[in-house]
Amino acid sequence: MHRTENPLEGPLEDPLEDPLEDPLGEGPAGGGILRQPPAVWATAGASVVAFMGIGLVDPILPSIARGLHATPSQVSLLFTSYFLITAVAMLVTGFVSSRIGGRRTLLAGLALVVLFAALAGTSDTVGQLVGFRAGWGLGNALFVSTSLAVIVGAAAGGSAAAILLYESALGLGMACGPLLGAVLGDVSWRYPFFGTAALMAIGFLCITAFLKEQPKPARKTSLLDPLKALGHGGLASAAASAFFYNYAFFTVLAFTPFVLDMTPYASGAVFFAWGVLLAVFSVLVAPRLQRRFGSLKVLGGSLLILAADVAVLGYGKHTTAVVCTVLSGAFIGVANTVFTELALGVSDAPRPVASAGYNFVRWFAAAAAPYLAPKIEEWSDIHMPFVVAAVAAVIGAGIVWARRAALTHEAGELAPEHATEDGVTVFAN
Repeated sequence: MHRTENPLEGPLEDPLEDPLEDPLGEGPAGGGILRQPPAVWATAGASVVAFMGIGLVDPILPSIARGLHATPSQVSLLFTSYFLITAVAMLVTGFVSSRIGGRRTLLAGLALVVLFAALAGTSDTVGQLVGFRAGWGLGNALFVSTSLAVIVGAAAGGSAAAILLYESALGLGMACGPLLGAVLGDVSWRYPFFGTAALMAIGFLCITAFLKEQPKPARKTSLLDPLKALGHGGLASAAASAFFYNYAFFTVLAFTPFVLDMTPYASGAVFFAWGVLLAVFSVLVAPRLQRRFGSLKVLGGSLLILAADVAVLGYGKHTTAVVCTVLSGAFIGVANTVFTELALGVSDAPRPVASAGYNFVRWFAAAAAPYLAPKIEEWSDIHMPFVVAAVAAVIGAGIVWARRAALTHEAGELAPEHATEDGVTVFAN
């Protein structure tokens, strides 16, 4: 794995390597990215469905509110409970996987998602639905936090091909989630939950059939290791910036459907286009921008542009709001990629531990934004939640600028072999 040198920022790893220029060609180990063993495809397919669960409820939020006689702030708790449990679970996933192995951790996560997604579809009150989404979040945390490590361990073509495949699964899932939610939700808001349970059950069977147990790490992870990892200045800075960025990200994802007030199909189409841009810019565009301008410049610039886009979204007419919603996927995709590399490469902590500490911090913002945005609207007006989100993105960019020395100097001191250490990536990249 080579490292990209920038005279102003120092060396930062490019985990996607040159195969991006020929994504279907031969990887470092001689295997094409599409020529993977069944175990990799089974895990990647289940990853697509896992990521679909994030945006699945987007197009049907208004339908759920009407069906359960709930307010927007109550329905937004579907995101809050999901990500709050996900954040806390990040302290547990490494502890679990280092003791029972990657395969069993994946299967445990999938089983929980199947159970709680099915139960969510049977909910009679918004409280029940919020509780079942919390259980879903625990299952998703166990699965997603382990899936890249499993894909890297089983993939042909080296770690670059595996990471590209994982990033593609993430983008596909983020794009297709709202579409599935719209198609099934047009019949009933309950059907997307049952559909997810069925797809994850298929993933469970495929992983059971095709994936062999992965080697356990030599050292077991303790519950406090992720918190100790945050004592590293570079990792703490990346997590703090990502916290404010995630607030803006999930204001767009969770609150915009209420502002657009469209049919499930129309809302699903908007967020499908949003997800396509997220996938394309995350996998294909961001690495090229990094090679040309340097990672921190790209990250800071994407956060500032996202802030401007969100502000225009909040004050624009309906068509402008739709366009800005779709365009935000591009800036979010770029930021996702750079934050992933910073979180996994800036400290000397093992990747699973660094990822867990980073995610523990940033997913609290993903839990807060869906709850606070409608509350802020109730306290002020419909524009103010987007103003707050824009300010949060600017603060994230400010942290990157203020802490640029820690983010580059400490990343540059890492040994090259650390960059190829198998581990876990961050959720939603």
